[in-house]
Amino acid sequence: MSSRKQLANAIRALSMDGVQQANSGHPGAPMGMADIAEVLWRDHLNHNPQNPEWADRDRFVLSNGHGSMLIYSLLHLSGYDLSIDDLKQFRQLHSKTPGHPEYGYAPGVETTTGPLGQGITNGVGMALAEKALAAQFNRDGHDIVDHYTYVFMGDGCLMEGISHEACSLAGTLGLGKLIAFWDDNGISIDGEVEGWFTDNTQQRFESYGWHVISVDGHDAEAINAAIEAAKAETSKPSIICCKTIIGFGSPNKAGSHDCHGAPLGHDEIAAAREFLGWNHDPFEIPSDIYAQWDAKEVGAAKQASWEEKLAAYEAAYPELAAEFKRRMAGDLPAEFEEKANAYIQELQANPASIASRKASQNALEAFGKLLPEFMGGSADLAPSNLTMWSGSKALTADDASGNYIHYGVREFGMTAIINGIALHGGFVPYGATFLMFMEYARNAMRMSALMKVQNIQVYTHDSIGLGEDGPTHQPVEQIASLRLTPNMSTWRPCDQVESAVAWKFAIERKNGPTSLIFSRQNLAQQPRDEAQLANVAKGGYILKDCAGKPELILIATGSEVELAIEAHAQLTAAGHQVRVVSLPSTDVFDAQDAAYREEVLPSDVTARIAIEAGIADYWYKYVGFDGRIIGMTTFGESAPADELFKMFGFTVENVVSTAKDLLA
Repeated sequence: MSSRKQLANAIRALSMDGVQQANSGHPGAPMGMADIAEVLWRDHLNHNPQNPEWADRDRFVLSNGHGSMLIYSLLHLSGYDLSIDDLKQFRQLHSKTPGHPEYGYAPGVETTTGPLGQGITNGVGMALAEKALAAQFNRDGHDIVDHYTYVFMGDGCLMEGISHEACSLAGTLGLGKLIAFWDDNGISIDGEVEGWFTDNTQQRFESYGWHVISVDGHDAEAINAAIEAAKAETSKPSIICCKTIIGFGSPNKAGSHDCHGAPLGHDEIAAAREFLGWNHDPFEIPSDIYAQWDAKEVGAAKQASWEEKLAAYEAAYPELAAEFKRRMAGDLPAEFEEKANAYIQELQANPASIASRKASQNALEAFGKLLPEFMGGSADLAPSNLTMWSGSKALTADDASGNYIHYGVREFGMTAIINGIALHGGFVPYGATFLMFMEYARNAMRMSALMKVQNIQVYTHDSIGLGEDGPTHQPVEQIASLRLTPNMSTWRPCDQVESAVAWKFAIERKNGPTSLIFSRQNLAQQPRDEAQLANVAKGGYILKDCAGKPELILIATGSEVELAIEAHAQLTAAGHQVRVVSLPSTDVFDAQDAAYREEVLPSDVTARIAIEAGIADYWYKYVGFDGRIIGMTTFGESAPADELFKMFGFTVENVVSTAKDLLA
C-alpha cells in the first residue's frame, strides 16, 4: 500500500477509534474524506501548528462539522497542541474535542461548525476579508496578505439554502482564493440522497461564476492536480467535486448510511483495519507516520519567511505596517475612546429629534472617520437601514479596497459571512436589515454569540411603528428573543445620544455580538446631566426622578421613553412620586453591580410599569407579577403608526390610567 494511503489511513483509524470510544459520532465523512485531507494538509496548507494565530496562515473550515474527528485527527497528526489523550476524550465533558468543532476549544479550529451551510458561509467571509485586507495593505513587491481559505463540505451544506446565498455572492465578488471541496458521497442520515437531492451541483456552481473541477476523491494525484488548478484560477472561487465512498475502508458499511452517524462497532473496526492494512492498536500511530505528518518545522519556516516579508514591508511602509499590526491584533485606534466620548457630549449639548436609525447613520459618520477597519453592509436595505456614510465605498470583484458590502437580499448569508470576517480578523464588521428579518439570520447571530465573536447588526423599523406595511414587517417577539440569547448584547436607544453610546459599546465589544435596534420614526431627545450621560453606558439609568422616594417606577425603552416622560409630568402634577428609568440595554444593566441596580430599581418599590412596543412577557423580570406591562400580546395590523400605537395602548393617557389603577 502506498505511503500516501497509509497516511490517510491514520485519519481513518483515529476517527474510527474516537467515535467508538465515545460510542457517539460520525465516522463516515472522516473516512471518506481522508485522502483529500491528506493531500491538502501535507502538500498545500500553509499553517504553523506552533502558532495557530499566525496572521497569514491559510484558513481551513470543516463545514460538515459532524465529521469532527477528521479535523481533530489532522490537528493532532500535524503537531498542534491536541494530544492523543484529547482524542480519547472525544465528545466528553470539558474536553478539547467536542462533538462538533467549537471555536476556542482546540487550537487550529477556525470556526464553530455543525449547523450545516454556515461553515462554507464563514469561509466566504474569511476569503472576503483576505481579499479586502490584501487590497488595502499589499503594495508592489510586498504581498503581506496572501493566503487561501479551504472548506470541506457535504451534501447537507449544499441542501441548506444559506449555501446558495453565500456561494452566489462569492462568485459575484470573485473570491479567487476560496477553494471548497464537496464530499460527493451520495449519502445522508436518511439514506441515499438521490431521493431528495438531485441538483446538478457542477452546473449550479458554474452559474454562480465558480471554477468547477470534478475528481475521484480517493485518487491522491488527481486531488493534487485539482488543487493546483484551483490555485491557478485567481479570478473565481473554486469547487472541487470529489466523488467519494462514505466510510471508505469499512468492508460492510462503506457506501451506506450505516456509517454516517454511528460507531462502526468493534467487529467492523477490526475488519476495517484488516481491509486497510492498518495493523496497529486503537489510538496507536507509528512513529514514521507521525514523522511524515508533522508540520511543526515546515510551518515555523513558512511563518519565518512571512515575517521576513513583513519586516521588509515595515521598512518600506512603516505607517501601513503599524496599522496592519494594530488591526490584526484587534486594537482600536488610540484616539477612539476620547473622540467617541467627545462626539456623545456634543450630541447631548445639541438636541435633535430624529429617528434613531438616522442617529445611527450619524454615529457611523462620526466613528467611521476614526475606524479604517469598519466593514459595513446591508441586506439590500441601505436606504432604509441608513448604513452608508460619506466614507463608504462598495467592495467589488474588481476593486476589493472598499469598506461596504452590498449583500443583496441575503440576511442569513450576510450574518454568517460577517462571522467569517470577524473570525479572520482585521475588521470591525456590521450588517443591517429590518428587525423583522433577523428571523432569517437568527442562527448565525446565535453562532456569533456561541463563539463570542464581534458581529454588529443594525436592526431598524423596530416595532408596530413601521405602520402600513403591516404585521408581516412589524416585529413583536424579536427583541425579546435577542435579549434571551446568551452573550448577545441588545440595545434599543431612545434618542440620538443613547444611539451613539450603543454604537460605541458595540465597537468596543470584542467578545460577542451586538444587536442595535433603531426606529423608523423621529424620537425626541431627552435632557440629561453629566451623571445621567455617564450612566447611559450602564444599560439602564434614572432619566427622570422625583423629590423623595418614588412610589412608582416607569421603565421604558426606545420610542416609548417619550410616553413615560410625558406620563411622569402628569402623574407628578397629580401629586405622585414617580421615577422614569430608561433601559436601553437590559443585559448591560443586569451586568452592573447589585448596588447600582438597587439604586436604579429599589427592591422596596414594587409598583412598576414597563412600557415597550414589543412582546409583554419579557418584562415580568423587572416589574414582578404585581406590576403592569404595556406591551404587545398579539401581532400588529396594517395601518398608519399613530393609529396602531393608540389601538395597542401606547399612549400617555393609557400609561397614566394604568399607573393610577396600579397605585390605587
